[in-house]
Amino acid sequence: MGINKFISVTSILMVRTPSPFVSLFSLGGGASIATMSDTTTYRTDTAEREEERVETESERGEQTTTCPECSGSLVTDEEHGETVCADCGLVVESDEIDHGPEWRAFDSSERDSKSRVGAPTTTMMHDKGLSTNIGWQNKDAYGRTLSSRQREKMQRLRTWNERFRTRNSKERNLKQALGEIDRMASALGLPENVRETASVIYRRALSDDLLPGRSIEGVATAALYAAARQAGTPRSLDEIATVSRVDKMELTRTYRYVVRELKLEIQPADPEQYVPRFASELGLSEEATRQARELLRASREAGVHSGKSPVGLAAAAVYAAALLTNETVTQSEVSEVANISEVTIRNRYKELLEAKGAADA
Repeated sequence: MGINKFISVTSILMVRTPSPFVSLFSLGGGASIATMSDTTTYRTDTAEREEERVETESERGEQTTTCPECSGSLVTDEEHGETVCADCGLVVESDEIDHGPEWRAFDSSERDSKSRVGAPTTTMMHDKGLSTNIGWQNKDAYGRTLSSRQREKMQRLRTWNERFRTRNSKERNLKQALGEIDRMASALGLPENVRETASVIYRRALSDDLLPGRSIEGVATAALYAAARQAGTPRSLDEIATVSRVDKMELTRTYRYVVRELKLEIQPADPEQYVPRFASELGLSEEATRQARELLRASREAGVHSGKSPVGLAAAAVYAAALLTNETVTQSEVSEVANISEVTIRNRYKELLEAKGAADA
């Protein structure tokens, strides 16, 4: 009788406890079913509370990005630590935490002397700039010249440091390729964002094992050509081949292979992207540049662009625009700047002028 009472009391306690571990000690089928029901209810309540919390946080995020009064855009004033509405001037938040340095600097030299951090990481270096470099100056921290014995020691340390920076063949490959990309980009006058993009493309090609059977210079040149087109500052194949150590045929073949394997989304080159550079090198006015753009737009609407080289169209548009604005530019000068033949310029600029005349009529 005492045992039966103990079992019944235990079953009641198990029914009222919402813990999932209670079912391990339940002695009756009803108690076990009741425990599973309570657990399901508990989990449902938890999920509902989690959804409410997410909705509250999203609403709070929306409120912090727009003004509560006029729904305008908010601007953060880091100097005064305030968040202000750009439309009505309402101060939404004040006394914000300044995440910048605790010191102030009034020129670049003072900023460099007070800064306690190094250069930011970059993909243009094989180790992303995280390794240590030993300077070439044979001087100590106080500016005093090192002795001959110390100079020999520092030279040995530099040698071992270079060996440690490139521990395997992949890193040596990457170091050589990134050096080639930087050299060609400097020769072509490409900005830093193009070099960064080219470095990322080459790293992807290296990680996907696209280099076996192809030269490092060829893949590096193809990566730079693709990056220049993606950034909207394209260079012609002839210009790239001039500064590269591979010929034009290998460059074209490697470029198509890299774009296909990496699935790069590269739009066809627009002739208008070449116009500012050609006009700047020829010393043309803004009016001539504008006329060249209008000629290219009219020719695009007339279908003249189809099957034509964008470099040839851009050079012809620049030459035709110079004629329309009475600026002295010869075909040989345009040919030298654009690296195309004078025959191409003569044929294309006539087509552009005809398309412009048909559009105006």
